[in-house]
Amino acid sequence: MVHHSGSIQSFKQQKGMHTSISEILKEKSLKPSRRSLPCLVQSQTHPINLNHFLSVPLSPDPKPDIEDLSQSISTSCSLLPPQTEDVKDSYVEETEVSTCETRPDPTFRLQKHVSRAKLGTRADSLQGKKQSNASGLLFRDGKKRIDYILVYKKSSPQVEKRCTFEKNLRAEGLMLEKEPSLTNNDIMFVKVHATWDTLCKYAEQMNIRMPFRKKCYFTDWKSKTLGRFHLRCQQIKSWLPRNPMKLDKEALPDLEETDCYTAPFSRARMHHFTINNRETFFSNSTRSRIVHHVLQRTKYEDGKSKMGINRLLGNNTYEAAFPPHEGGYKSRHPIKTHGAQNHRHLLYERWARWGIWYKYQPLDLIRRYFGEKIGLYFAWLGWYTGMLIPAAFVGVFVFLYGLFTMDSSQVSKEICEANTTIMCPMCEETCKPWTLSDSCVFAKVTRLFDNGGTVFFAIFMAIWATVFLEFWKRRRAELTYDWDLIDWEEEEEELRPQFEAKYSRVERVNPISGKPEPFQPFSDKLSRLMVSVSGIFFMISLVLTAVFAVVVFRLIAMEKFASFNWDFVQKNWQFATSGTGVCINFMIIMSLNVVYEKVAYLLTNLEHPRTESEWENSFALKMFLFQFVNLNSSTFYIAFFLGRFAGRPGSYNKLFNRWRLEECHPSGCLIDLCLQMGVIMFFKQIWNNFMELGYPLLQNWWSRRKMKKGGGGGQNVENKTQLPQWDKDWNLQPMNAHGLVDEYLEMVLQFGFTTIFVAAFPLAPLLALLNNIIEIRLDAYKFVTQWRRPMPARATDIGIWHGILEGIGVLAVITNAFVIAITSDYIPRFVYAFKYGPCVDKGPHHTDECLRGYMNSSLSVFDMWELKNSSQFRYCRYRDYRAPPWSTAPYEFTLQFWHVLAARLAFIIVFEHLVFGIKSFIAYLIPDMPKDLCDRMRREKYLMQEMMIQKSALPFISSQSVFHLPLEAMECG
Repeated sequence: MVHHSGSIQSFKQQKGMHTSISEILKEKSLKPSRRSLPCLVQSQTHPINLNHFLSVPLSPDPKPDIEDLSQSISTSCSLLPPQTEDVKDSYVEETEVSTCETRPDPTFRLQKHVSRAKLGTRADSLQGKKQSNASGLLFRDGKKRIDYILVYKKSSPQVEKRCTFEKNLRAEGLMLEKEPSLTNNDIMFVKVHATWDTLCKYAEQMNIRMPFRKKCYFTDWKSKTLGRFHLRCQQIKSWLPRNPMKLDKEALPDLEETDCYTAPFSRARMHHFTINNRETFFSNSTRSRIVHHVLQRTKYEDGKSKMGINRLLGNNTYEAAFPPHEGGYKSRHPIKTHGAQNHRHLLYERWARWGIWYKYQPLDLIRRYFGEKIGLYFAWLGWYTGMLIPAAFVGVFVFLYGLFTMDSSQVSKEICEANTTIMCPMCEETCKPWTLSDSCVFAKVTRLFDNGGTVFFAIFMAIWATVFLEFWKRRRAELTYDWDLIDWEEEEEELRPQFEAKYSRVERVNPISGKPEPFQPFSDKLSRLMVSVSGIFFMISLVLTAVFAVVVFRLIAMEKFASFNWDFVQKNWQFATSGTGVCINFMIIMSLNVVYEKVAYLLTNLEHPRTESEWENSFALKMFLFQFVNLNSSTFYIAFFLGRFAGRPGSYNKLFNRWRLEECHPSGCLIDLCLQMGVIMFFKQIWNNFMELGYPLLQNWWSRRKMKKGGGGGQNVENKTQLPQWDKDWNLQPMNAHGLVDEYLEMVLQFGFTTIFVAAFPLAPLLALLNNIIEIRLDAYKFVTQWRRPMPARATDIGIWHGILEGIGVLAVITNAFVIAITSDYIPRFVYAFKYGPCVDKGPHHTDECLRGYMNSSLSVFDMWELKNSSQFRYCRYRDYRAPPWSTAPYEFTLQFWHVLAARLAFIIVFEHLVFGIKSFIAYLIPDMPKDLCDRMRREKYLMQEMMIQKSALPFISSQSVFHLPLEAMECG
């Protein structure tokens, strides 16, 4: 071992490298690696105040005193409610502004310092206020922090379960304190505080990674070699105009944290961790996660299945359970001069306000307050929105190209000038023949979306989807590294309490941890999966039944509008039929979505997934399948079936021998598809935004109205700022029971609309971009102001949604190929121009002149006297490639029909192979992990190995636990 170490040192001396970690740490010009978890206590922000001038240092080793003991004893469960007079003084708050100005935090000071005079004035004005009353985030003693809130009704009959549960919570090391609600006499709050020993115990059990005492910086050779060049570039960059989308440095606190390596927490080796202050060593989100872990695994009755706060919420023992918000989100003082009061206030000012819609999101702040799972969602949403900008630009360009060439299009001209072309009646009884020129407006609108740029845009969007997903992988790799999430899934994935309770009798040794855990037999899992799959197919058949009903409605509406007495409706029967059909379909879609959510929840619980991530992935997949089929089934019908099986005059195919199948307009079926997509996308986005923000706003307004009137039997509170924080949070709306599934589902369905049928609607990326700009701030405002604070959860990626997005990208290539080849008239026009048009002998050039006579070529002739029709016109025209009635083979398909069919099939094959080849090549060129990130991880692993050689006092950290990816598994570039 000595010889090996000496050889390493001699090799490093030859290469000019450092020979020890101490020399590395002494170097002044070293650039630290960016890691997420802080090493110093100052990075762990206190939840109450942010101003340094009012900071009160806490004891690094707080010890329980007599008051703490009395508080814990006073929390013993009693059937009698606490006396209001004894605790009334404990709830009286000052204004909401003063609520968050009594406990400071030095990490939230802004770069722009406040003058000493103002600070002194504010400090004097806050003297003498009780911290417990002013903050609403502490116990009555003003020392113990509230980590979780439980809410129950005094009138609830589940008293015994609640008492047993709270007794077991205290046995686990949690401290409880009760407070009655000021707005409802029947509501009681249970404040939960986790002691230091409890936090350490469960942090070790949950393998929570905490900052390790030894700090290792690595030499950035690029900075040393190109230091002067980088300095010059920074000087030139400072002269350029500032990017308006970036948040100003003065607007946010300094988020650069001291770097260090992290390791799973261990009480036996606690001295190795950076613990400068026990009160702030565990962040607020970490404390909430630990308390939630205890609540999930505490029993309330004898029996293996009688455990967990979720079951108590289900049987109404408790009404709610949530971590508290860190104070109010508004202040009477400007944030630039007085600083932010708390995390929530800072997030509102720098993220949730509508006035900063064009700014980048402060992802580190979002992750710090709401957890990594929600932070990754907003990171993905922001990345998706940014990638929509080039797609929207190209889509608008294609649309404008169709707009400028609308009047000059040869096909539109021929339709508008066809005053003598008589078309066959749209129905057989009450309808009359009509002239082709009556649909001039319809033909011009079709030109907006069915033009030469459609093929280019379809190929562009297929490539765009691949680039979007590949670059998101790189962005996600950077975030998981910065947030210390790379190996979290293997260490911290926990079993669901419902799974443990259901299969506790059968155990199996976990091959990874080596510990026994509940096991679900394969036969049980297969039977439950078969029942779930049967339910999925049943619901999909229900969707198809609804689509069939819409088709029948369109057939009836077509017949009625075509024979309508009002000439305006009769001339525009295509718009009337499509518009009413889309509106009816939209109402059916939104109605069935409510049913699908309940069925998906029932089927997922029936499967009994093992972990929370498995439950969420299973539920998300079902919701996506249900809503995707529900949303797109009618669109697929219009794209690929409308007008394909209508037949011909004299031999029409009829549904139930009653209604004639719907035909396409002479200019094509693409406008029907475009109208279907535009209406559904527009109204669905409006409805989703209302349900996400408008509905919670109405509910919160109603709660405040009842609170002012004292409708709950409590005090008549005129000003909401007089309430403690737990009362304010209780009056907010809870987060969706399904977490982020609804948020991801909305965006993934939108992604499908943006890519699958984008050839028919090039404005879809623009509508998606405008909606997402609103969606980001709407979701931010909702999370910060309208919802209770969700439990900060961790995640390494967006879960099953990435696989769904990749599947949508593959489906988009296939559907766009079929839309261009079958739905649009691009291929028939192409065949006519090169085979039958006036430019056949003039070489391979495709212009509008080459399409002269195309409309007459695409219409066949029918003899109406064969039906013994008393019409004054003998011959009428219809859209098809059939022989005339005077030919030797009347009404048979012509040679042009087979040429068009062969060209369509050839285009589908060529288009799919070409686009899939380009997508695969781009995916191969773009690595999943940036090369500089790969180099940083390799360098850190090397330094850690050096540290282990020189400092053998850290035997519990292995290279695989600190550096999460093996070097040979990294795909760098």
